[in-house]
Amino acid sequence: MSDTTNGQRTATISVLVDNEAGVLARVIGLFSGRGYNIDSLTVAPVDADLSRSRITVVTRGTDLVIEQIKAQLGRLVPIHKIADLSADGPHVARELGLIKVIARGEPRVEALRIADAFRAKIVDTTIESFVFELTGASEKIDAFIDLMRPLGTTEISRSGVAAIARGTRTII
Repeated sequence: MSDTTNGQRTATISVLVDNEAGVLARVIGLFSGRGYNIDSLTVAPVDADLSRSRITVVTRGTDLVIEQIKAQLGRLVPIHKIADLSADGPHVARELGLIKVIARGEPRVEALRIADAFRAKIVDTTIESFVFELTGASEKIDAFIDLMRPLGTTEISRSGVAAIARGTRTII
């Protein structure tokens, strides 16, 4: 996710932090206090003793704004490392989506065809509804939702982007 539009780019920033109360609030406060938008946010412990967490933030801005965000994050304690995955080289970014479709008759059959084409998994079904699970790039999930909407999409839940550098680069 590093599209450039109107001088802005999408940045996927990974931040390695101590896993303690208040850290996430400080990171989010930095964004909200300066008017930066968060398009996606995920956080989870990443080591065996649960002492560190990885926060992945997807945001948009000019190169200057992205550099300011990284510099300001670097001044927060207890942050150990910051990586702009979109600028530092190839990376893998994935998201999980749960999409509920309520449909009968031909729209129901069409929903199944589309789900098969996207390799979506059916995780719940009733006579009138499906819940599909789809994992992939955010753009893939967006496209799936756009195709399902006219068929009866009623509810969407998305995990947010999880991302990691390709090759031997690490944040740890």
